[in-house]
Amino acid sequence: MARAVWTTLAAALLLWSGLAAALTVRDSDGVHHFARAPQRVVALSWEAAEQLLELGITPLAVADADDYRQWVVRPSLPPSVLPAGGRLEPNLELLASLTPDLIIISPSLLDMRPQLARIAPVLYFDAYRHDHDNAQVARDIYLQLAGLFGRTALAQQKLAAMEQGFARLRGQLQQHFGAQLPRVDVIRFASPAVVYLYGSNSMPLHALQRLGIAGTPQPAASIWGVTQQKVVQLGQLRDSVVLYQQPFAQAGKLFGTPLWRAMPFVQRGRFAAVRATWSYGGIFSLYYLAEAMTDALLRLPHGAR
Repeated sequence: MARAVWTTLAAALLLWSGLAAALTVRDSDGVHHFARAPQRVVALSWEAAEQLLELGITPLAVADADDYRQWVVRPSLPPSVLPAGGRLEPNLELLASLTPDLIIISPSLLDMRPQLARIAPVLYFDAYRHDHDNAQVARDIYLQLAGLFGRTALAQQKLAAMEQGFARLRGQLQQHFGAQLPRVDVIRFASPAVVYLYGSNSMPLHALQRLGIAGTPQPAASIWGVTQQKVVQLGQLRDSVVLYQQPFAQAGKLFGTPLWRAMPFVQRGRFAAVRATWSYGGIFSLYYLAEAMTDALLRLPHGAR
């Protein structure tokens, strides 16, 4: 009897010590344990792909990989990364053939999680929501993944370098505009008639705040911090510099029209393009947005405040 008790205790102790030594990560469902850092990872959301790349980890495959290269751009996706199907409809046969040991998904694929879990362990990150700070959660996710892959020191170094980068960009803007920086609104065109305006809890607004710039503060309709409007409504932006995010393939159909030339910010020379930078990404998309918006603002005349 005593031997059986000791055997049970020893087994429990062995199990506990194994779990204690395992790598842990907290996703939006809770804590998960891994015996070792995953080596073959698939990212089925673009923000997950960004976070991995910023940790020096190249995923096997990324959903909508070709579109990532056009719209997200930075961090760049190596040519070796395969397209994993769509972000809403991944290629399950391809994923199974790749034999990954981790798949990372967003809420859009929750219904497919049981199928994906038959291929590999699944981590689920709900990165964008109305009821949390999207920028802070992006940072938290980055650090969770850093811990899983044993790269926390690297992550902390990169985050510190990012903060130094924000300070450098702020200095450039203050040197150009003076102590009073312009108010800025950021838009993305859906078509020549429809536009998305970035508001509170959007990554562009978080990036502007890191630069010491005021932007549109009102709550936005979507979890990504954007509100859809008609282009004609942009005429209400009378006191702002307006930045639009590229690409906008139909720019020629709008920018030469009388409607557009009558916009207050166009008439006052307070309108500029921002090179392609993703607005719904991981924590370092904040810096890429801030850098691209700073470059756009520095092209404006000093008096465009």
